[in-house]
Amino acid sequence: MGYEVRLMADDHIGGVQSWTETMSARERIRSVALTLSEPRSTNWISEQAETAWSTTNQELDDLVDRGQLRQVDAGESTLYQPDYTQLLFDELRRLVEEHTREELQAELTTIAEEVEDWQEAYDVETWEELEQSLADDTLSSSDIRERRDVVQDWQATEEDRRLIRHALELYSDIEATRERMLDAADRATS
Repeated sequence: MGYEVRLMADDHIGGVQSWTETMSARERIRSVALTLSEPRSTNWISEQAETAWSTTNQELDDLVDRGQLRQVDAGESTLYQPDYTQLLFDELRRLVEEHTREELQAELTTIAEEVEDWQEAYDVETWEELEQSLADDTLSSSDIRERRDVVQDWQATEEDRRLIRHALELYSDIEATRERMLDAADRATS
């Protein structure tokens, strides 16, 4: 029950390689563990990642030690789930470090335009209203699929907007902290 990664190379049948060929065992474990939507056991993660239980257990312990995963006590077994707070802060930090304030503002403009296009195209104000329209008996199956895809895109876009707004709110604070750290490092090495 593994995942497959499409590659540009055609050296495998159909140009598809199993992820066991393209990712290390630890990479597969991290890929599964850090994208969990509910707590899961070492056995479950090991099966999904197609890795040995001992390797999975060791990597999960390392992820817990690094603060990326949390252990959940479930009676006689231990379950794991991402530390969603840490993931949020990591994403905010990445946005600030990899993008200028102007780039983030421009992305907010692009998102607003995209949402406005959907609102106009489907005569709705929110993705929830568009989702409710899926029950319209007059829609063809292709119209329903299209609207369902737009609902998913709209939800993801709203999440991106929320993250970018948070990043912009914290931008000055993160920049100032980074400058203080660089100044301290310069003084220590001078």
